[in-house]
Amino acid sequence: MKQYVCTVCGYTYDPAEGDADHGVAPGTAFEDLPADWACPLCGVSKDLFEEA
Repeated sequence: MKQYVCTVCGYTYDPAEGDADHGVAPGTAFEDLPADWACPLCGVSKDLFEEA
């Protein structure tokens, strides 16, 4: 699965790790994240992420 990087703060979403602090299980593809998911570091929306 592909990783995605926040264009604002540089946070990398790694599907292998998920985002446990926000209820996203490991193995969740970026495309499958909830529509209201936001960068855990700076809070921007998914549309400000780019494929790594």
